[in-house]
Amino acid sequence: MIHNLSEQHSLAHEFLAELRDVHRQTDRLKFRKNLERLGNIFAYEISKILEFKDTKVETPLGVADTHTIKNRIVLATILRAGLPLHQGLLDYFDNADNAFIAAYRRNHKDGSFEINMEYITCPNLENADLILVDPMLATGASIQKAVEALKEYGKFRSLHIVTLIASTYGKEQIRRFFPKAHLWMAAEDEELTAKSYIVPGLGDAGDLAFGSKLQE
Repeated sequence: MIHNLSEQHSLAHEFLAELRDVHRQTDRLKFRKNLERLGNIFAYEISKILEFKDTKVETPLGVADTHTIKNRIVLATILRAGLPLHQGLLDYFDNADNAFIAAYRRNHKDGSFEINMEYITCPNLENADLILVDPMLATGASIQKAVEALKEYGKFRSLHIVTLIASTYGKEQIRRFFPKAHLWMAAEDEELTAKSYIVPGLGDAGDLAFGSKLQE
């Protein structure tokens, strides 16, 4: 199921507009903060479709009937660009377990690339609601490889994939690979270049958040 925050007016538009704005992207602190803010919004929206259980809590004057999240949540993040967005989700799902995945695109001179995965740390995923974070969904290759690796840690009961901007091609790939997954995005961009960069996109989210890296 596709959940596109841009289909309704909300503060998500404001935060994403600032993230895209080339004249504001030099402020790394603000860039990371806006990623975190969007993580907060995604967490709230995701919570609406999670299962809840009836709970009683004691107040100073009596007992109140309330509701709390029923199932265990695991937040998984593809490093490094996903960290601020992950933190925004963790601010709200503050009791969640966490997984971290080092997966990156190794580019070749002919314009092709492959996804390398060098590191993963993950709790038991058996019967958990898994939320996987990656800010940009271009081809879906990183997400596909990450999910397949995470399956080794247990059979999760649901999968939520969170991204800022998805290409139309990437969205369709996720639908094909994981038809039962929930895909959450702040916007969809139709164009994908020959080198698999999203246009207009916002650039390299990892570099904008944490600084440029040496290229191999």
